[in-house]
Amino acid sequence: MPFDPTAYGQETAEILALDGNGFRLMPLASGCCSSQEAAERLKGVKADALFVGARAPEAAFSGLWLYFSCLEESHQVSQRIHSSEGSFWHAIMHRQEPDPSNSAYWFRQTGRHLVFEPLLAEATRIAAEYPDVEFTQSGSWDPFAFIDFCEHARCKPGSAAEELAMKIQRAEWQLLFDHCARAKRNA
Repeated sequence: MPFDPTAYGQETAEILALDGNGFRLMPLASGCCSSQEAAERLKGVKADALFVGARAPEAAFSGLWLYFSCLEESHQVSQRIHSSEGSFWHAIMHRQEPDPSNSAYWFRQTGRHLVFEPLLAEATRIAAEYPDVEFTQSGSWDPFAFIDFCEHARCKPGSAAEELAMKIQRAEWQLLFDHCARAKRNA
């Protein structure tokens, strides 16, 4: 998918530029914040000011924290958001923790999400680059199967399965972030 960090404003693009411009492969299991500079900048901004007119500014803010593997900060934001987007970020955060059962709980709260269809298409495209890795999704995106796949891949550091899982996770992040951070469309 074409991800453009400049589509979310100059400040967001500058923050994303501190580690990969939105193309960072986030670990499958928690680590520490990948950029202290990004963490400091994020502490000094409000979601509504960073994502003016966005569909879900608080959710985008949670996703930005998650991008840098600042799990605690992402968790603090996402658990205050009572929407499918908040639950989605909450689920990803717990999957990365790793706490698969808690992740599954939050994916049940998410329900079917608009991001699932393009995510399935992108995951299928990425998985085709890894013919030796067994990755299956049945007709529609199954976040629970992806939790299981990430758990399996996490136990094989440096493997093609781990790389595939991280690339799909990055696509998931990009799609959900774009969904949340883009300006609301007038109906």
